Amino acid sequence: MDDGWLRRALATKRDGGMLDAQTWRRIVAGYVGGAIDDAPVAALAMACTIRGMHDDEILALTDAMVASGDVLAFDNAAVVVDKHSSGGVGDTVSLVVVPLVAACGVPVAKLSGRALGHTGGTLDKLEAIPGLRTALSPAAFRAQIERIGCAIAAQSERLVPADKLLYALRDRTGSVPSVGLIAASIVSKKIAGGAGAIVFDVKVGGGAFMRTEREAIELATTMVRLAERSGRRASAIVTDMDEPLAANVGTGLEAIEARDYLRGGAPADSRFGRLTGIVAQEMLRVGGVPEAEIVPRLTAALRGGAGYERFVALVEAQGGSRGALEALAPAAPASAVSAAADGYVRAIDAVAIGEAARDLVAAHGPLAGIRIAAPVGTYVRAGQPLAEIAGATGVERVAEAFTLGSVRPAERSLVVALIRDATFAPSSNPPNR
Repeated sequence: MDDGWLRRALATKRDGGMLDAQTWRRIVAGYVGGAIDDAPVAALAMACTIRGMHDDEILALTDAMVASGDVLAFDNAAVVVDKHSSGGVGDTVSLVVVPLVAACGVPVAKLSGRALGHTGGTLDKLEAIPGLRTALSPAAFRAQIERIGCAIAAQSERLVPADKLLYALRDRTGSVPSVGLIAASIVSKKIAGGAGAIVFDVKVGGGAFMRTEREAIELATTMVRLAERSGRRASAIVTDMDEPLAANVGTGLEAIEARDYLRGGAPADSRFGRLTGIVAQEMLRVGGVPEAEIVPRLTAALRGGAGYERFVALVEAQGGSRGALEALAPAAPASAVSAAADGYVRAIDAVAIGEAARDLVAAHGPLAGIRIAAPVGTYVRAGQPLAEIAGATGVERVAEAFTLGSVRPAERSLVVALIRDATFAPSSNPPNR
């Protein structure tokens, strides 16, 4: 095979040049088809990580990845919406907003992933409900959305096969942290899944994969711009992940939190409740709902129970049952993690909490995990509970995740930036602080 063109392409990217759309298509098609092996693609991924990628290259790679497999299309006239979170701890937003937005009249096609490192996976949380399946064929996924307005499923093997190959290679070769490659990976999956509009929730902070605001805003803006250039409506919210988002951390506990929130049993003014509202509003906005109708529709769906009933419909459509959902309860025994001294909770190490919850689930089942009793800013007396562990006796590492001090910490903004039309609103004036 004449691979001189490929060597020239690698040299161009190595030296900071730009590859045209035809070259990207040829590389992706060759890699998926087996004509190009791992070595040159690994070199290309590393060059992209070090040298960066032009917007035209990211778009070309995205198009080539979408073309590598099936692309879903929906029969209904409404815009189908998807949302993506870059991964956090206690981030149960997807389980709430998918049925809630669907109950407001906007269909939601949610392709989700599994836990990665200390962050939870939406599929794992759903599968804590007995009988529920997330492996839906493209036809079943499409039919369910057209029937009940929403579905949450794993990515089919036939959707964006190039992404699976490229992501695995990037993971092995240390080339994951490339904004262009990350954006192409995420947006290609959303396009192949049939989404006409997308909301991105990009986490930033100690518990996120993006540690700085600059990195998070760059990724968020790139994804919005890429989605728009691909003909999709899009917006992105950059949100704080310096502490767990919700009180419950662990697959089944987070499913319980979503259930209880939709049934009106969780505080809407919590960080989790506020972000759920913000994301749901953005999903309705990009889904074409008039601005004046967004909040009234959400309020009615939540207070009237339509959001919860849509969640039950999703669970039943995917093999679970109302009874199984409503019977979910934290695993026993429960043990308290208590404060060693008086003081304010100044910080909670989200990574440590996420890792501890992951290990509890692995050892004791999906309904084990951690419930945070004292979020950041809470004043506690010695002996008062900081957290509760479900399914096991005390775990010292959970206590070590809490930092106490005599001075109350300053309140951090939940929303760091809001990106619409590839522009962003800085944290000086975020919605719903």
